[in-house]
Amino acid sequence: MRRVGLLGGTFNPPHLGHLIMAEEVRTVLNLDEVRFVPNKIPPHKDISINISAYHRMKMVALAIEENPHFQLETIELERSGTSYTIDTIQLLKKRDPESRFFFIIGGDMVEYLPKWHKIDELEKLIQFVGVNRSNYNLVTPYNVQMVTIPDIAISSTLIRERLNDRQNVRYLIPQKVEEYIREEGLYGKT
Repeated sequence: MRRVGLLGGTFNPPHLGHLIMAEEVRTVLNLDEVRFVPNKIPPHKDISINISAYHRMKMVALAIEENPHFQLETIELERSGTSYTIDTIQLLKKRDPESRFFFIIGGDMVEYLPKWHKIDELEKLIQFVGVNRSNYNLVTPYNVQMVTIPDIAISSTLIRERLNDRQNVRYLIPQKVEEYIREEGLYGKT
């Protein structure tokens, strides 16, 4: 049975913190691959910066292209409506019944699990993997396997603010993602 990690998010934009988190979990849990799953309409976040799902997908593809263990999973972009994890997992399990799925979440989402759509049903279908994140408590009543990763205080919000203020983002996002952002004129004043 293949061991497949799933890392969902808006990836608005994807940054090195996402890549480090995915690689650390892949290594610690001996996963065969990690699939990056960009949300179309995330239930937990308001995409206040209007960057299309297409651009976010392209940036993820550029960010992960050099790691043979990383894959782009577009299942949430291919359907309409809010991107609920339960719907995604049910579709993935039908499409790929020979895989065991590990859903990777940061400390912020570990705290938020009680508010997830159909969380009790979802918990039976996948193994949650929580990673530490500064200022978040990793205590939860749900079955979450914890993986400690290096503390990396990079966020998509920080990247967007820096780009909007024409500040340097080198070494915070992959170079190809930065080039794409500049070529496409994303995030304001870049």
